[in-house]
Amino acid sequence: MSMRGSPEVRRLAAGTLMPGFAGTTVPDWVRRARDEGVGSLALYGSNVTDPGGLAPVLGRLRELGPLLLATDEEGGDVTRVHYPHGSPEPGNAVLGRLDDPARTYDSARRIGTAAASLGISLVLGPVLDVNSAADNPVIGVRSFGADPELVARHGTAWIRGVQSTGVASCAKHFPGHGATHTDSHLTVPVVTAERAVLERRELVPFRAAITAGVPAVMSSHLLVPALDPDTVVTFSSRVIEEQLRGGLGFTGTVVTDALDMVGASDGIGIPAAAVRALAAGCDLLCLGSRTDEEQYDAVVDAIVDAVTSGRLSAGRLEQALDRIGRLSSLTSEPGPEPVGPVGDVTEAFELTASGRAWLDLPGPALLVQVESAANEAVGRVGWGPANIEPSVVVVHPDGKASADPLGAGPCKVAVIGRAIDGRHPALDLAARLRANDREVVVVECGWPRGTADITSFGSSPVVAAALVALLTGRSG
Repeated sequence: MSMRGSPEVRRLAAGTLMPGFAGTTVPDWVRRARDEGVGSLALYGSNVTDPGGLAPVLGRLRELGPLLLATDEEGGDVTRVHYPHGSPEPGNAVLGRLDDPARTYDSARRIGTAAASLGISLVLGPVLDVNSAADNPVIGVRSFGADPELVARHGTAWIRGVQSTGVASCAKHFPGHGATHTDSHLTVPVVTAERAVLERRELVPFRAAITAGVPAVMSSHLLVPALDPDTVVTFSSRVIEEQLRGGLGFTGTVVTDALDMVGASDGIGIPAAAVRALAAGCDLLCLGSRTDEEQYDAVVDAIVDAVTSGRLSAGRLEQALDRIGRLSSLTSEPGPEPVGPVGDVTEAFELTASGRAWLDLPGPALLVQVESAANEAVGRVGWGPANIEPSVVVVHPDGKASADPLGAGPCKVAVIGRAIDGRHPALDLAARLRANDREVVVVECGWPRGTADITSFGSSPVVAAALVALLTGRSG
């Protein structure tokens, strides 16, 4: 336990932090951090007690007094409230395909209602990244689409829906992670677009969100040379202060993406990343899901040392705490009663001619799902038809199946996967099945990459149910 610096400076430093913690027991250091000035905590999948969900750990956190509790509850593939079984919401890509802002508003309102019932006061969404790179490994179906105006339209509907429940929203990942081919959890992605392209693509949804009154914006760990050729966005005052605040007129709270991500702290460590983020103009520092006592103390010490040495002013910390305080006190009048479920999402699916022809074939269908690891944002959440339908055959990447998909049975087979690029094992399996005289269709549960016959643009339970109905002929 460290006690560097005056109690007042330590209180200011602690107040800018939003740590997470692993497990379902609130550690003693979190209780101490709360007493020291921490007013925000982020919740992650590891905090879920199944089948109790987040409720047990949230009950323990309420004993600590008022807290700004935040979580990545995007709907669709990324969920914490419904971890690990999956969200009842279809997700942004499906909503964008449906292109009905009223349905997006309703979906977000259900998300806000669920969060509010647990005492969660900040939802880290909507995702406003324009997914212009089909092979984007971390955004994909988390995006409303590849059209900036569509993303803006649905992003603002999402913001209004969540905030109608009294829960704050946080637009992410500024200035846009959709054009990247790498994941900032694992490296520093570079957005090579020229300034004019950023203006008419990446920045359009964020302008709309700010106009709509979004109270928080999340910075990304990207290098965007057109805005700052030398510094990652989270550490760049040229991007945070000049572009986001000066150029777009944002006056709310800037929240960092998790500082434990490689894109932020690789080579410098989380404490140094925290100091750089504050100096750049970020206010609320998300430390990540595995914060422990030693790391927390090191971050507070680093901020206190930066103030003591004059590299960071106490006034900058006070400014950040003022913005965080306004975010914490955000309330709104209750909206209408919660709406019903999302309804049929099949119309959002994309079918090629070969996909439609397969659906028209007579006879029962065998569904085979090829397992795949998700990115860090998604985590270990159930996905696709196998998550809801026991009869689905699950094939693991090593080629071994829980049942033999090549055995006796229907000759009509749907091979299901996600992120199916040219090297995906689902394509190898489809080729083997066709060689065995099966009628095969390849189904993509993620963002289309030109390899599938049917694409569902999501894999949450509600999307999976619609997909099972379509593939088995139960729909309509």
